[in-house]
Amino acid sequence: MAEEKIEENKTSEEEKPGTPETAKVEEESQIDEDKLPFPRATIVNMLRKHLSDGKQIKGQVKDEMNVWLGKMVERIAKKMDSHPYSYVDGGMLREAVEPYETVQEIELEKERIIKQLESVKAACDVLISEVDRKFRK
Repeated sequence: MAEEKIEENKTSEEEKPGTPETAKVEEESQIDEDKLPFPRATIVNMLRKHLSDGKQIKGQVKDEMNVWLGKMVERIAKKMDSHPYSYVDGGMLREAVEPYETVQEIELEKERIIKQLESVKAACDVLISEVDRKFRK
């Protein structure tokens, strides 16, 4: 019985964030830097440029961002390689990245449409309240 309580205490201590046991697990879950497409420091420096001061970046984020960027480069390179030429130029690059660039434009368009719909909804609400006020007498 006493051994069971000791085992329970060990597992509950290991689950607590910030303990040395969890730090070891986090370190082991990081990918070996040799297997990453870019140097980890490059990714961290780029992230830090766009994050608030004092914000911590978990190792998982560093590694997953690194792998995702590597996959993005791979997709773009494959798109450029689909051309029959023996070179890759700026036009091919712009064509390959165009779908990713237009996502931002689509997001802005979506926000604009939502604002317009909200204003139409507000106008409808005003009309409904006027109709209710005039015809409920």
